[in-house]
Formats: sequence, C-alpha cells, structure tokens
Amino acid sequence: MRDLGLAALALLLSGALFAADSKKIDKQVAAITKSAILIDTHNDIPSFTVDGADIGASPKTHTDITRLHTGGVGAVFFSVYVAGTYVNGNHSANRTLQMIDSVQHDILDRYPETFSPALTAADIEKAHRHHKIAGLMGLEGGHAIEDSPRLLRDYYRLGVRYMTLTHWNTNGLGDSTTDLNNPQVQHHNGLTPLGKEVVHEMNRLGMMVDISHTADKTFYDALEASQAPIIASHSSCRAITNAARNMTDDMIKALAKKGGVIQINMNCGFLSQKSADAPKDAPVRATLADVVAHIDHARQVGGIDAVGIGTDFDGITCTPEGLDDVSKFPALTRALLEKGYSPADIKKIYGGNTLRLMRQVEKVAAQMQRSHGA
Repeated sequence: MRDLGLAALALLLSGALFAADSKKIDKQVAAITKSAILIDTHNDIPSFTVDGADIGASPKTHTDITRLHTGGVGAVFFSVYVAGTYVNGNHSANRTLQMIDSVQHDILDRYPETFSPALTAADIEKAHRHHKIAGLMGLEGGHAIEDSPRLLRDYYRLGVRYMTLTHWNTNGLGDSTTDLNNPQVQHHNGLTPLGKEVVHEMNRLGMMVDISHTADKTFYDALEASQAPIIASHSSCRAITNAARNMTDDMIKALAKKGGVIQINMNCGFLSQKSADAPKDAPVRATLADVVAHIDHARQVGGIDAVGIGTDFDGITCTPEGLDDVSKFPALTRALLEKGYSPADIKKIYGGNTLRLMRQVEKVAAQMQRSHGA
C-alpha cells in the first residue's frame, strides 16, 4: 500500500511538473509570436489574387489576413511567379507586370491598415514597430527578364527585391535542376555569361540572388559570381528527402560559408521521403516533425545563422500536418522549443538571419554603386 501511495504521489508530481513546463512553453510561444519578426521569403498568394481572390478573406488558400495575424507573420515576400509557359510568344514580361500589379494593387494598396510596403531590412523592422506586416516581392523565374538587364532594373524599381534565377525551365541565365533531363533543351553546364552579368547587376542594385530551382552547377556558379550572400528562398535538405529541388549538405555548407540562408520549404514532397515516393493518387502528407527535422539538419550542417523560412504556401498542393497554413507557426515555435531551441535561436530562424543577409546585400550594393559612380 505504501508503494502504491508513493507511486501515486510520483505520478501527481510528474503531472504537476509537466503542467508547469507546458505553461512555461505556452508563455514562450506567445512571447516569440509577438516579438519575433517572422519573415516568409516565398508565398504564392499573388497567383490567386491576380485572378480575383481576396487576401482579406480567402479560406480556400493557405494565406489570408486573419491567418497571417494568428501565425504572427511579420513580413512576406509575395512571389511574382511567372510560369515557364509564358516564354511562349514572349509573354513573360507582361505576366511579370500583372503579378507585380496584383501585389501592389490587390494586396498592399487594398489593405494599407494591415500591410506596409517594404524594400529594405529597415523597412521590415519599421513595419514591425508599427504592428504591420511588411510586404515585399520576389520574382520567381529568371526568364521573366527576357535576357534583358534593362528589364531587371525596371523590376527592381517596381519593388522586386530578389529573383530566382531559374524556375522549372532552363533559361538564358542558366540551367534549372528540374530541366536537366529534357533532351529538347539546350543546356549550359551551369550559369551562362549573361547569367553572370545578371548576378553582378543584381549585386549592384541590391537585389538578392535566389538559387531555389537552379541546377547544382548553376548554384555553385552563382555562389562564386555573387559578391553578396545568396538565398535559397524555398528549398529543403536533400540528405533527408532525396528531391532534386532540395540542397545537398555540401551546398548548404557552401551557402552558409558565404553568409547565405536556406529557407525551408513546406512542400510535402520536399519534407518527407514517404511523401515524395507516394503515388499521385494516394498522397502521403508530411508532418510538423518533418519540418523540424529539416530545420535541425540545416542548422547542424550550416549553423544556426544559415536557416530561415520560405514556405511556398499557395504554390504547393500538400502542406504538412500541423503546419497547414500561415496561421500555424505557433505550433512550429512550440515544436522547436521542445526540441531544445532557445527563443534567440528561433528568432534567428524566423527572420533575424534574413534581415542580416538583406543588410549585407544592401551594403554590397552601396559599395558597388560608390565605386562605379552609379
């Protein structure tokens, strides 16, 4: 009887300790959600707003204003996504301008009480101080400049602050990772001379170089050509999920060595090998634990300063259970705390690393412009 009593007492004590730990984590989650500047470097909701969806209330998508607030999102790089099909008939620039207008007109101008247009790291921090969500743009698909540095400069003036050098299609700048086995495409063995010129011009302007979607050789060429740190705006770890769109450990190490950041993607097929291998008619969802595993692997390989978040929400059809949309980031915060990450570590992953990289890109641009008198 005495042993049973001691066992019951131990059970009560363990339950009390668990409840106390849970309350402590609850407070930490709430504090981080409020104070962290969570930057999602790749969100595809403009692909819906361009066709009339309302980000003010969009239950069929992964993103709307209410859920952004619930998730504690502080800044969004809205994706100016230009599908490779627009190359046919030379419609890439037209589509790019439509997408830029959708971000500006349908999101930022339509909801000025929610969003603050941003161009720099300082703008993001200012928006956070004013309790607004910073809205930025990233151009997805280097074919959008139609091989013209002049168009690149036009897009920069319109607010674009990074460009993904390739999408699914190889273009005049370099090879795409998902187009390498296409016998109908002329491949370049990495970055082309024009691609190197464009990377240099992006450095001069202060536009981040994004290597998500590029072939591995294109990645290494871009890393060598760029004078500023580069990003993978929505990629994950190939060592965990063998998907061509993910980055190898050597790539992550090389990216980190030059101050770059890999932004973890929420696509099930990039997060989970079971998801990647599942037949299309019987999809298998990834989980929140898979997201944590990729973040943790990237941290182990590249260091805490090399990891960020680039969800690809609204550009993917399968999201992980527990991180279904932009409202669920507090669940990720809890999972990272339970994994042993400190609040300071999480704040780096959520936005601190991206802000640091942006400042360096801006610094390199200022130096180049001074040295060239432009």
